Amino acid sequence: MKTVVVIPTYDEKENVGPMSEAVLKHDVELLFVDDNSPDGTGAALDALAAANPRIRVLHREKKEGLGRAYVAGFRRAIEMGADLVVQMDCDVSHDPKDVSRLVEAAADADLVIGSRYVPGGATPGWPFKRRLISRAGGLFIRTVTGMPFRDPTGGFKCWRRGTLEKIDFESVASAGYSFQLEMNHRTWRAGLRAVEIPIVFTDRVAGYSKITAGIAKESLRIAWRLRRW
Repeated sequence: MKTVVVIPTYDEKENVGPMSEAVLKHDVELLFVDDNSPDGTGAALDALAAANPRIRVLHREKKEGLGRAYVAGFRRAIEMGADLVVQMDCDVSHDPKDVSRLVEAAADADLVIGSRYVPGGATPGWPFKRRLISRAGGLFIRTVTGMPFRDPTGGFKCWRRGTLEKIDFESVASAGYSFQLEMNHRTWRAGLRAVEIPIVFTDRVAGYSKITAGIAKESLRIAWRLRRW
C-alpha cells in the first residue's frame, strides 16, 4: 500500500531537512504543504525535492489555517495515488520513528490517532499547568461531543484513503487547529473504526510554536458546534 506523509509548513526552514531525512527512512513518500513562508522554507523545500524524487512540495499563495493546508495536502496525496495518508507536524514534536507504527496499526483501523493520553503516551518536559489544561480540554471535548478519544486534538494520524473520501474531508468547515476535532468527529459519526496508539510528544527544538490562546478557545467553541451535529 502506498503511504504519503503530509506535513504543513510555515516558517520551518530549520526543521524541513532533518524531518525529511527522518521520515524517508520509512517506505513512504513525503508531501510538504508550504503556505508561502516568509523565512524561505519554500525555497529550502524545492531544493530538497530536486534532490530526492520521494519528496513533493505543494506551494500555497498564503496562510489560510492548518485545516485548509491539510485539505489541500490530502487532496494532492490522493492524486498521488496514496492508499494511506499520514499527517504530522514539522517541529519534531511528532517522532518520525513512529510513522511505521501508525501505518501498521492502520491494517485494522480506518483512522489511527497517535495519542499522548493512552497508556504508554507521554508529554515529557511539560509543566504541570500545561498538562492539566490539555487533559481538562480533552475531557471537556469528550463530554460535550460524546467522542471516546483520549487525545481528540492530537495531530499525528494515519488515514485510510477510503476514510477520507467517506467523510468528505474537503467540506470540513474548520480552517484552524479545530480541524483535528471535526475530522475525528466525522469519522466517529460515520461509524468507522478509529484507534489510539501511544506516542511521546516532545516540545520543538527549532522555530516557534503557532499555538495561541485563541486557537484553544476555538477548539472549545467547535466542540459545542459538533455536539449539535
